[in-house]
Amino acid sequence: MAYTNRISWEPLRTFNAASLNGSFQSIGVPLANPSYILKMVNNSTSLVTISIDGVTAIDVCPANSYWLYDEDTSGNPTPEGIPEGTQIFVNGSAGTGNIYVVSQYIVRN
Repeated sequence: MAYTNRISWEPLRTFNAASLNGSFQSIGVPLANPSYILKMVNNSTSLVTISIDGVTAIDVCPANSYWLYDEDTSGNPTPEGIPEGTQIFVNGSAGTGNIYVVSQYIVRN
């Protein structure tokens, strides 16, 4: 039996930290596919808090750092991961630089 699944990437989501205003704002569009690896790179001068509902803070990403959620804990990635339709929001004070969200998903054949 051949292994036919492959990894693919969603388009990069980018947010300019100069637009931060103390309220949660979305970074790009919601996930189009279940994400099994989700990474945020905060290449800005602002500490940001993270939300997936636009209200509740669930994580923090300091300035010039990143976080990585790896849903492949079993060594056999499943399509469940972080559900499609999940929207990532950031909240913080205006700064300089960009914040990026990268999502990888499994294409099952």
